[in-house]
Amino acid sequence: MRGRLTLKMRVSRRVAQIRRTVDGDTQRLRRKTIKKLEEIFQIAADYARGKVSRVTDEDGKVRELTVPERQFWARIAAYTAQIINTIAKGIDERQIDLDLDTLAKMIYEAKAKTEVSANSERTRTEKPPAPTDG
Repeated sequence: MRGRLTLKMRVSRRVAQIRRTVDGDTQRLRRKTIKKLEEIFQIAADYARGKVSRVTDEDGKVRELTVPERQFWARIAAYTAQIINTIAKGIDERQIDLDLDTLAKMIYEAKAKTEVSANSERTRTEKPPAPTDG
């Protein structure tokens, strides 16, 4: 019975096929994810380094980036680089999800802080109301 495969051999072959498929899919996913993260890193690094000096607010006004905003983008670039490094070493989907959640949270928090600082900046530059005789 040389032509027949044992159950153990058939299962082993299937496991090997699955491993090859998973490994190929994992490598493709890793490359794709790293490429997208490199784009985020480049954007953040450009803001941090001053390659982009002016931004448009959500209300359509163009303004200069502040030093704290540049520092924020430097932190985003650094954290993104850490995620890229983690993915390059190996894929741990749960850790990637946690890292991406943290990155999104950092960006969300900064957006809120930026809106608050922009409002306070506008308030400081506006003329105070003229005193009234009363």
